[in-house]
Amino acid sequence: MLSGLPERVTIYEVGPRDGLQNEKAVVPVDVKSEFVTRLADAGLRTIETTSFVHPKWVPQLADAEQLLDVLPRSPGLRYPVLVPNERGLDRALANGVREIAVFGSATETFARRNLNRTVDESLAMFAPVVRRARAEGLWVRAYVSMVCGDPWEGDVPIPQVVSVASRMMDMGCSQLSLGDTIGVGTPGHVTALIEALAAAGIGPDRLAVHFHDTYGQALANTLAALRAGVTVVDASAGGLGGCPYAESATGNLPTEDLVWMLNGLGIDTGVDLDKLAATSRWMAERLGRPSPSRVVQALSPTPSPAPSPSPDSE
Repeated sequence: MLSGLPERVTIYEVGPRDGLQNEKAVVPVDVKSEFVTRLADAGLRTIETTSFVHPKWVPQLADAEQLLDVLPRSPGLRYPVLVPNERGLDRALANGVREIAVFGSATETFARRNLNRTVDESLAMFAPVVRRARAEGLWVRAYVSMVCGDPWEGDVPIPQVVSVASRMMDMGCSQLSLGDTIGVGTPGHVTALIEALAAAGIGPDRLAVHFHDTYGQALANTLAALRAGVTVVDASAGGLGGCPYAESATGNLPTEDLVWMLNGLGIDTGVDLDKLAATSRWMAERLGRPSPSRVVQALSPTPSPAPSPSPDSE
């Protein structure tokens, strides 16, 4: 194993929520439930399942309650959900959820397009959610999107990201996920951002990274984050997802591609790659298109070539 890398990495699987929310066609609850069940069987222990957002904004996740009702439960299996506001928290608590996430933006334009609020207004909305959740004993994650670049504002200054991140963590969040929503980050920028956050009191032990592969940098950025001390990496089985409010955002880092790299580095994940790839192939069939994951493609059975015609068949 290369020096300076962790012995184990926790994969925070976002396929069922972040992956499927961008689908045009509604995926049935039974398919979602089997997807989560298969992911858990492959060894993933943290699976973000859904969001308690208003169905008007994300119709694909309108079945949050029904899905949570039918998911398998076992010790050590975590099902965090995204909660946008206090109404969403009410629904989460009513369904016995014990881990939630709130989703903020480092830029004003994306905050307005995604949350219909300014950055300050969105943080004011999150504060009572986090406060109430912590009072109820819930674990709370903070997402900060557009940490490297924004399709409308361009490059996002690191101090701007640190400011928003610090305000979210000061609310009482347990973990901060850094989202390169449109995939423009590079290893140097990622390293500088993590160092700046550490200098502001948010160490790598409280961070996760969430990369998109628009420019093919997701794995390189992940490796840079691991070298900087981060041990939690977001990924989406089969590379599902994008962002419905940022058209330039391509799919998430495929979980299979991440596991292949980590296996090669001697880093433990607890994930069975063959089962995971089979799960993504299964899901791709239900969505009616091939998986964009390079590893899923490489591990897929190759169809037998058609037999050559015999000389006398002409």
